[in-house]
Amino acid sequence: MFTIGVDVGGTYTDLVATDENGRTLFAKSPSTPADQSIGVMAGLEELARRLGVSREQMLAATDRLVHGTTVATNALLERKGAKVALLTTEGHRDVIEMREGLKPDRYDLRSPPPEPLVPRERRYGVRERLKADGRAVIPLDTHSLDDAIAAVKNSGATSVAVCFLHSYLNPAHEIAAAERLQKALPDVDVSRSSDVLPQIKEYERVSTTIVNAYVEPVVRRYLANLERRLTEAGFKGTLFIVLSHGGMAPVGEASRLAAGTVLSGPAGGVSGGKRCADLLGISDLVPFDMGGTSTDISLISGGQASLSADGMLAGQRIALRSLDIASIAAGGGSIASVDGSGTLRVGPESAGSIPGPACYGNGGMAATVTDANVVLGYLDASAFMGGARPLDRKAAEAAVDRVAAALNLPRLEAAAGIYRMINLKMADGIRLMTLRRGVDPRKFALLSFGGAAGLHAAEVARELEIKRIIVPTAASVLSAWGMLTSDLRYEVGRTHYGAGSRISAGEVRALFGQLEQQAAGRLRGWFSGPVRIERSAEMRYGEQIFEIDVALNDLDWDAASLVDEIEDRFHRRHEELYTYASRGQEVVFVNARVAAVGEVSQRAEDTKKTPQLSACSPQGKRRAFFGAWRDIPVYSFDALQPGHALTGPAIIEAETTTVLVDTGDRVTVNALGWLDIMLR
Repeated sequence: MFTIGVDVGGTYTDLVATDENGRTLFAKSPSTPADQSIGVMAGLEELARRLGVSREQMLAATDRLVHGTTVATNALLERKGAKVALLTTEGHRDVIEMREGLKPDRYDLRSPPPEPLVPRERRYGVRERLKADGRAVIPLDTHSLDDAIAAVKNSGATSVAVCFLHSYLNPAHEIAAAERLQKALPDVDVSRSSDVLPQIKEYERVSTTIVNAYVEPVVRRYLANLERRLTEAGFKGTLFIVLSHGGMAPVGEASRLAAGTVLSGPAGGVSGGKRCADLLGISDLVPFDMGGTSTDISLISGGQASLSADGMLAGQRIALRSLDIASIAAGGGSIASVDGSGTLRVGPESAGSIPGPACYGNGGMAATVTDANVVLGYLDASAFMGGARPLDRKAAEAAVDRVAAALNLPRLEAAAGIYRMINLKMADGIRLMTLRRGVDPRKFALLSFGGAAGLHAAEVARELEIKRIIVPTAASVLSAWGMLTSDLRYEVGRTHYGAGSRISAGEVRALFGQLEQQAAGRLRGWFSGPVRIERSAEMRYGEQIFEIDVALNDLDWDAASLVDEIEDRFHRRHEELYTYASRGQEVVFVNARVAAVGEVSQRAEDTKKTPQLSACSPQGKRRAFFGAWRDIPVYSFDALQPGHALTGPAIIEAETTTVLVDTGDRVTVNALGWLDIMLR
């Protein structure tokens, strides 16, 4: 039986298959943005070819297919989601424009506010009101609701977000409104805030519910289409979707909570990074995932990846819990241009998969990072994708020449400038993930993965004074590989806010007991294996306006001092994040969270006993620019064996990735067959 991971990227769709003996094979296929399922099915065809069976035979022998998708992400970024209307409490329809009175750069007086997904004319107030304790002050007015429903119908909206004040405490009005809405307009999709994000803070709740309503029809249609194609092709197993928090869920749950899929693909990379940390015994890693259109950067500290509820994408607030990932517009397809002042810029625009870099020969004319790598000799144009897709070197040179002419520089200097600019941009992205969080990147190793990362990892690490780089054999498809290590996960949360009053131990036990029962009960509907419970709380000091997430695992829940222990955890976490704790201040308990985690069995990696270090021979040489034009030894990644060692300069090539090793850098091959690079 096989388990298959599929990660759809901006340029390529990556696929990994693992059998019960731990044998792993992977494949790549060009992504098809118009309908991602076409690229997925083509990739499965290529994967089956490599396994030596038909696609139907492979899918019939597959028990689990885990999928990371960018459908929701693209819908938000490209503004191609559903036409959404909002039903909210009368007098509160402008919350999504007032936001929290904040903007990304508070000193930029000309900064325009993000354009709301729902224009004001499609936001309708309904007469009803709950008090802050959940009691109804004004009953739901059916006449007002019917007027709003009629307005929704006339507006042509295809999806509706329902978000009433304080519904996280009492969802009765939202449930009644949604039922009446669905009865009157059966073809319209409905998202309720009490179902999507039942917790305090009105703006976060409204914004997240609107995002869910915006992307849910698109995600649901895509997943239904993919399921149909898979079934027709002979798949009889279960399709799971990776969610932004790193866990996976069945198609029905992923469709219901579609806003939870906006970081579906990058989340697989973090899962893969954590698995690498476990296999290597390295507790501190910076996963560095450079693909065709973007670079995703995360942090594994103490062996754990952090979760955050502060998500923001395309100017929209998404307060669902997600892995802490920074995405920057820097990839192999990032376009180099020269602005009116004569300054070289790289990105954020990307050539994507269509038409792609100029060297792809698909009609692209703009110079990209990939074109610069071809000009510099880092990529072997004839051996790209194992020779299946040779690159057009002359087209790359012509594209870089246009940039060089605008800069009044020779071709080589322009290409080197593009290479240097993208490296600095990615190093700045890692600084945001480390230094701004009080973490010293020099104490971490860099985990290089994604098809383009190996070409840039050494220079990015050198810029940050990181001394060690790890490159797995599955580097070019690590996000898809990581998805195979993802667990099933269902999260629930509840607000328990009592300003000025300390929560009691009995309330804590009852609250978490109810949430645990709810989360585990839901997960049992999908999964019959072992379930692990994770508890956490969002807390703050009394005068603060933002909460921090505090892990509450491994506490003695029967202890009389339970509340003291929880508050102590909060003080310690606050000190870790901000260097101080105010133990004399009141601590406010805001949200309780429970995650039920279904532990999916992980197949063992094929490890070998590491022999003593030995030299290895290159397969040839290639002329490349390493400070000057030089003949650089070229090694085959697949031919390297555990124990092999070499010193740069060198180029290490695999079918789908290339790794540059600079002068004086030392490479050893570990027991897993992975590259372990120590910088000079």
